[in-house]
Amino acid sequence: MRSLAALSGLLLAAVGAAAPVEAATPVRTVRLALTVGVDITVPPSVNLGTGFVGGVLTGQLGTVEVRDQRGNVNPNLWVATVSATAFVTGGGGAQRTIANGQVSYWSGPAVRSTGGGTLVPGQLTAAQAVALNVTREAFRKTAGNGNNTVSWAPTIRVAVPSTVVAGTYTGTITHSVA
Repeated sequence: MRSLAALSGLLLAAVGAAAPVEAATPVRTVRLALTVGVDITVPPSVNLGTGFVGGVLTGQLGTVEVRDQRGNVNPNLWVATVSATAFVTGGGGAQRTIANGQVSYWSGPAVRSTGGGTLVPGQLTAAQAVALNVTREAFRKTAGNGNNTVSWAPTIRVAVPSTVVAGTYTGTITHSVA
């Protein structure tokens, strides 16, 4: 592929052993845009809320948008990908880390699109959710040329191991487009 445009947002999840743990929402944004005419944006931070040890925490990331302004480049196809770090609390370690393989993602359908082309979600439904232990496809433009924009509202599911301690866990979900 050509170049890469990336934006990362910090995720926050509070995990409690018995009682919910209150979580603050930090803001951290990293942006790298190298492909002229193609950009991706995501919310700068997300608070997934509170979950419990041994449970599952599910929440939406907010709207992700790819904007392709390359005009009539033929074809002007792109692929948006997603990856994750582990979620950690305190200094990390086995009982303070939720591996990225415990973090699942599904893009859902396009919530808004403009311009032409064929826009295909990576995972249309929760049944198609994928673990983020490797980079996954989030959305793709498979045909067409001309300017376009597509937005989707992905969902994250974190399976909280029964072996972790209560705390506020943070991790980074990175969306890229090339």
